[in-house]
Amino acid sequence: MRDALEPRPMSNDDPAGWLGASDAPPVHDPHRAVRAQTRVALPKRFYAEADLTDDEGGFRLTLDGRSANTPARNPLRLPTRALAEAVAAEWAAQVEFIDPSTMPLTRLANTAIDGVAPRREAVIDDLSAYAGTDLVAYRAADPERLVADQARAWDPVIEWAHEAFDARLILSEGVMHVTQPETSVTALRGAIEAVEGPFRLAALHTMTTLTGSLLIALATLHGRLTPQESWAAAHVDEAYQASVWGSDAEAEARHVLRKAEFESAAELAKLAR
Repeated sequence: MRDALEPRPMSNDDPAGWLGASDAPPVHDPHRAVRAQTRVALPKRFYAEADLTDDEGGFRLTLDGRSANTPARNPLRLPTRALAEAVAAEWAAQVEFIDPSTMPLTRLANTAIDGVAPRREAVIDDLSAYAGTDLVAYRAADPERLVADQARAWDPVIEWAHEAFDARLILSEGVMHVTQPETSVTALRGAIEAVEGPFRLAALHTMTTLTGSLLIALATLHGRLTPQESWAAAHVDEAYQASVWGSDAEAEARHVLRKAEFESAAELAKLAR
């Protein structure tokens, strides 16, 4: 009997295919491979019990007593008991089929282990690029209400970043690019480098790419904003447009899915601490 869930030739009961490709995902998007799992047929639940066990350096997910691996055959080891219990609960909640769309913490954990841990510096480089193009630095010139909404949501985030990291951003109107001070970009890179472990870094990456704002993501990571406050701050423009023109059902559905992904990343960051 195998003592780990290792990839085999793909079948309906094979976890290898839907957990993600074993090939390393690209540096600029460490969770692309994990997202791809939703495009294949769902496997049947092949285990009776999901549990966890103490393991060197963390807690290991077990299925019917067998240690589980990630898509790249790395140990599915979680850094804290709280996160391990939450991941095990996702597996336990599966019924006839295993649906990765209902397992956001598992997907993010796979991303952290397979996509972030082995290429930490590249992920830091990618996140650092947002310091020069952060959403909160680009303001509308009008209408007055939108200008006020942006200021109310974004000014406190900018002030917090200045106080917490000594990073001061220059604001711009419209889409005209503004070059941020090198000292600020360097300070924000330092804030990224200070993030401990691949799990919280993966969460930061997810939150940043979903919002377009490194500052909002850092504020969430550090507890300055709740996930709900962060998501609202990142979507001031969309909320204004919806209030003027009405909402689009398809766009709203995408918004809901992305918000859930953001909140899962924030939860992973909290549980991994």
